[in-house]
Amino acid sequence: MTTHTITGLRRWSCQDKELPPVSQIKAIHVYDFDNTLFNSPLPNPKLWNGPTLGYLQTMEGFTHGGWWHDPNILGSTGDGIEQEEQKAWEGWWNEQIVSLVELTMQQKDALNVLLTGRGEARFADLIKRIVESKKLDFDMVCLKVEVGPSNQRFSNTMNYKQGLLKDLIHTYTDADEIRVYEDRPKHVRGFRDFFTAFNKALMSPTAPTPRKPITAEVVQVAEGSTTLSPITETAEVQRMINSHNASVPNHHGRLAIKRTIFYTGYIISPLDTTNLLSLINLPTQLPDNEVKILANNILITPRPCPRSILDKVGGIGKKFTWQVTGTAVFENKVWAARVSPVPETERYYTENPVPMVVLAVRKGARPQDAGRIQNWQPVPPEKAYTFDTVVGEKVLLRVEEENPHEGDWESLFPNRLNSRKHPREDIGQLSEAPRNQTQNQIQNQTTNHQSYRDTHFPTLPNNKQPIANQSQSHPHPAQHQNPSLDNRRGGTSNNHISYQPRAPNTNRGGRGGYRGHQARGGRGNIRGGDRGGRGRGRGGGPHGGGGYKSLDDVNDNRGHGYPGQENERGKGAYGAQGGLPYNGY
Repeated sequence: MTTHTITGLRRWSCQDKELPPVSQIKAIHVYDFDNTLFNSPLPNPKLWNGPTLGYLQTMEGFTHGGWWHDPNILGSTGDGIEQEEQKAWEGWWNEQIVSLVELTMQQKDALNVLLTGRGEARFADLIKRIVESKKLDFDMVCLKVEVGPSNQRFSNTMNYKQGLLKDLIHTYTDADEIRVYEDRPKHVRGFRDFFTAFNKALMSPTAPTPRKPITAEVVQVAEGSTTLSPITETAEVQRMINSHNASVPNHHGRLAIKRTIFYTGYIISPLDTTNLLSLINLPTQLPDNEVKILANNILITPRPCPRSILDKVGGIGKKFTWQVTGTAVFENKVWAARVSPVPETERYYTENPVPMVVLAVRKGARPQDAGRIQNWQPVPPEKAYTFDTVVGEKVLLRVEEENPHEGDWESLFPNRLNSRKHPREDIGQLSEAPRNQTQNQIQNQTTNHQSYRDTHFPTLPNNKQPIANQSQSHPHPAQHQNPSLDNRRGGTSNNHISYQPRAPNTNRGGRGGYRGHQARGGRGNIRGGDRGGRGRGRGGGPHGGGGYKSLDDVNDNRGHGYPGQENERGKGAYGAQGGLPYNGY
C-alpha cells in the first residue's frame, strides 16, 4: 500500500513552505495559472497564419521548445519583467479568480494550490515572482517536473496534474471537497472524468488506499485572449528561431520567418469603417455568425502587388482620399459602396470593375461577388462620405524551413507547388469585351484613350486593341488572379483602361490567354450561364482567347484569400477575431 505523507507532498511544490496539518484541511482549492489566474499572452492570430499558430505552440517544432516552453515569451508580457514586476503586472490578471484566491487565503481550513503544466526548471522563478508581486499566498506552487516524488514519469501535462491531485486527496484524508479552476475545455473534461473514476475506485472493496469519496467540482473559466505587441512578438519568435538554428546540425531543418501577402489595398481606418457601415441596413434577427463585417479596404490587387502597379499608385504609405458615390446589394448577400477618388483626376488602380468598398458579406457569399453588381444607387449628399486611406498590405507571417533556392518573390507563397511564382507585370487582363458594347462604341473609346495607352502600357499584338471598361454596365465579376501568374492582370485605372481582345459575338471564354509564347484557358466572360474554356492553350498570342481567372482559382486551403475570405482552419484572413490588417510586416 502506497504511503502518502505531508513530507512527500511537499516535494511537488517549488517553494519551501510548511504545509498545514492533515486534520486542519477540509477543502482543497486548485488554480490553474495560464489564462485562468493570469492572462498569459497567446500567439497573435492577426500576425501569424493558421499553421504557424499551431506550430509555435508545439514543443517539437523548436530544439529548445516552443511558445509554452520558453520563459522569455512569458517574461516579455507587457513592458517586460523589470517594469511589470514593479506594478504587479497590472492589467494581466483575471481579477475574478484573483478574488477567489484571496478568499481561499482567508479560509483557514482550505489548502491553496497553484498548479501549472509549465516546466519547473525553466519557469519556477518567474512564476513565483509574478505571483508574489500580486501578494498572492499559495500553500503549494506546483510546476511540472520530469520525475515525480515517487519516481513517477508523466507522458503529458494531464497525466502529471492527475498524479498530483491524487496525492493531494490521499494525503489530506479529512478533506470533504476539492475544487479545480481550469480554462481549457479539454482539461475540464479530463478532470471531471478523472474524479468520477477516482471516486468509483475509492468505493471499491479492493481500493489500495482506503478513503471516503470526495466531492469534486471542476470550474471552467472563460479563457482570455491577450497578446504581446506585434514588434515584441516577432522579435521573440525570431530569437527562438535563431536559438533553434544555432543548434541544428548541418543546416538541415533551419527555420525562417516568411511573409504571406493576402492583398494590397487602400486601407480604411476603424473610424471610417464605422461611418461606411452606416450606409447599409442588414437584415434583422440574423445569427451572429451569419454576416461578416468588412469595410476595411479598397482592393488594389489580391496577394502581392507587382512593382509596376505599386509604383503607379505611389507605393506603400501613399495617402488617398475617396468619396462615396453609391451603394448596392447583390442578391441580398453582398453589401458594397462605390467610391471615387478626390479629386477625380487622382490616379488610382483597382482590380475590381470600379473602385468599391465591400462592406459586408453573408454566409455562403464571397466578397468578389461584389464585382457582379451592375446597378448602383446614388447616395444622398449627407451620406456621400469623404474618407482617407493609405496604401498598405494585409500580411500574415509564417514560420517555415529555410530554402536556399527560394527568392524573395517565391518566399511570399507558403505552398511551393504553386506554379509561376515570378512577379507579374501590369499589361492588363485579356478577356472578352462586354457584350452590350457595339463595335462603334469600342472604336470611339479606343480613340479617346489611345494616348494614355501608348504612354502607360506596353504595345500588344495588332489584334489586341484597348477598350474602355464601362464600369456602369460591365457584366464581368470582379477580376482576380493568382499572383503567382505573371503578366495577366486586368485591373481598372482611373482612365478605365484594360487590355482586352476584340471578340466576336460569343459567350465562351477563349482557350488560352496571351502569354507571349503560351496561353492559358479562359474562364468565360459571363457567370450567368455561359461557360469559359478550361483548357491550356499552347499557341502564341494571336491565337489565345480570354485569360480570366476568378478568385476561386486564387483561394485555397493554405490561407490565401480575398480580404475577409475564410482561410485555413476556418479562420478569417484577419484571424479568429477579424480586424484591420497590419501594414508593412
